[in-house]
Amino acid sequence: MASKTLDPLSVEEPPRGGGEEERRGGGEEERRGGGEEERTEEEERGTGAEWNRLTKVPVKVLRGHSEAVTTAQLCFNDRLLLSCSSDHSAILWDVDSCSPLRVFDGVHSETVTECAVIPNSNRMVTVSWDKTMASSDLETGQTLWRWRRAGLLTSCSCSGDGRLLVCAADPQNAVYIIEASSGQTLHAVCDHHRSTITRCRFHPQSQSVATVSADRSIKLWDLLSQRTAASVDSNHGNVVSDCCFSDSGHFLCSASWDKSLKLWDLQAGGLRPHGGTALQSGHEGSVSSCCFSTDANLLASASYDRTVALWDTSSLCQTLVLKGHSDWVTDVSVSADRKLVASASKDATVRLWNVDDMEDRQEVTKKKRTEGTGTHILECEDCRKSFPGSGPETSELLTRCVFCRHKSPSTYRPQPPPLL
Repeated sequence: MASKTLDPLSVEEPPRGGGEEERRGGGEEERRGGGEEERTEEEERGTGAEWNRLTKVPVKVLRGHSEAVTTAQLCFNDRLLLSCSSDHSAILWDVDSCSPLRVFDGVHSETVTECAVIPNSNRMVTVSWDKTMASSDLETGQTLWRWRRAGLLTSCSCSGDGRLLVCAADPQNAVYIIEASSGQTLHAVCDHHRSTITRCRFHPQSQSVATVSADRSIKLWDLLSQRTAASVDSNHGNVVSDCCFSDSGHFLCSASWDKSLKLWDLQAGGLRPHGGTALQSGHEGSVSSCCFSTDANLLASASYDRTVALWDTSSLCQTLVLKGHSDWVTDVSVSADRKLVASASKDATVRLWNVDDMEDRQEVTKKKRTEGTGTHILECEDCRKSFPGSGPETSELLTRCVFCRHKSPSTYRPQPPPLL
């Protein structure tokens, strides 16, 4: 029997009170900090630093797109940010000044679904519902080449060395491997999934590509053998909307419209049925995006509940929720030093959240969450990272975190009950 796919609009609209005019007024108050003079029309169209009264986190809001922003990716040592939008454009931003350095308009005629900077170059790649992929020079703005297929292009990614690109097409449920320098097609894998491929990602350390789909499966396709190396039902309860690798390639995270995320330990053979570790109770709406920090100690997730959540991967605890977007959050990325989180939204803005001073607060949050619950924050004897545990602290099962336990089987064996 075919399973029912739920709509991502699974969050009830929170009470706004007072209608559209009051809602707009509340947004203005947040932008003014609640007591400053009203911004001029010119300032309103621009960008600036703000203090988010919901999350108590300094935030800069980048306003340059006229419709939903689909991607917001920090790049070039986190000095710049690349965004793309349903308004058919892409923008390269300066992070410090929050000003646009270059607007790429006229390259596409439909929604730009994703964009990415090609490593070791000053070039980017964009894909669109207009069925084209384009490579552009970030310095000159020149379009270097265009690549066209019969289907809508839903996602793209670059190999770590910058030589190869991958994109996904619908309704062919296909992935294409393309040479980054010329736009030449090297491999085409049609009907790779049974339904729309929502995300494709190059493994950072090997010649393989991960794909996730509305069919709820996760697949790894190997470029050397040109075959599917792994395929698993994710056991997510709805569309798998995104996936991301840690920089080492050790972990894969999957995000889903079922409001959850899962961590997969690839080195321990975790890409198998029931092999993912679920991160639940984090979002009230469908999860749209996920991103590891460079050291993989932090995971950021974005949701249609209009929030961004930060997770400590060693304890599997949610440490912070960033609130401020007025519509779906569609994408998220984290700076290498973990001090900055970028989020894109259907509200046509990009937000830069300064979470530099959140480390102490996160430790307090984790402590408060475990007080009175019979749960303890323990230290893993292998990796020395903290993780939550419950029950007798002398149990061998509570001396190692879930990731280290997945690497090798435990020697713990339950004892039989005594004979009466």
